[in-house]
Amino acid sequence: MIDKTVPDAAAAVAGIADGSTVMIGGFGRAGQPVELVEALIAQGAGDLTIVSNNAGNGETGLAALLAERRVRKIMCSFPRQHDSWVFDGLYRAGEIELEIVPQGNLAERIRAAGAGIGAFFSPTGVGTPLAEGKEERVIDGRRYVLEYPISADVALISALAADRWGNLVYRETARNFGPVMASAAATTIVQVDEVVPLGSIDPERVVTPGLFVDRVVAIGRRAWLGADGFIGGVDVEGRAVIADGAAREGGAR
Repeated sequence: MIDKTVPDAAAAVAGIADGSTVMIGGFGRAGQPVELVEALIAQGAGDLTIVSNNAGNGETGLAALLAERRVRKIMCSFPRQHDSWVFDGLYRAGEIELEIVPQGNLAERIRAAGAGIGAFFSPTGVGTPLAEGKEERVIDGRRYVLEYPISADVALISALAADRWGNLVYRETARNFGPVMASAAATTIVQVDEVVPLGSIDPERVVTPGLFVDRVVAIGRRAWLGADGFIGGVDVEGRAVIADGAAREGGAR
């Protein structure tokens, strides 16, 4: 019987080794597998290379992993925002390596790894420092640079629901990088709100087939997610969100 579920987040991240390349899904905190990242912090792996869209928000999730000095390098498209003070401090101190990848290229490089594509030409970044040292070619009169796939040892992603085979459905834009990361990693670990009975997910609604998933853990209701905001994060005015979108002053640093 195929059953990819594990009892808790600690069991889900067991075996992730020092020096691993780890993809972490999410666009900011939307779709970020916060509970899996917290379990990875407790697990103790270090010297990690992280592939993610952002470089952490506030002091939770990915930002907490950075704060523990467990990350050697981060590859992302959007490292700085109003609440990225953990990454900012590490980068300014020379304690973390950064590779900026334009967002479209990031998604496509990850997708290429999952699809078995050896490389592709992209117009993004041509003529900028991001293209320095890369092969360039003119195709139909337009300049392109050669980009290579990004794969990983482990992908940590979040979905709305799964069955025991690992078939996944997502909640709206929280899907973001989840499907491509699931296909590009040697081991894909997924946190979901709930595990549903086999056969209860309409096959037409499955976004990520269980073929790409290795471990699934149900984490239930997320205490950090309120009705209108991310509890423990900050809103666009820098106010800390404390419950159901409510905010107080003094959240930003």
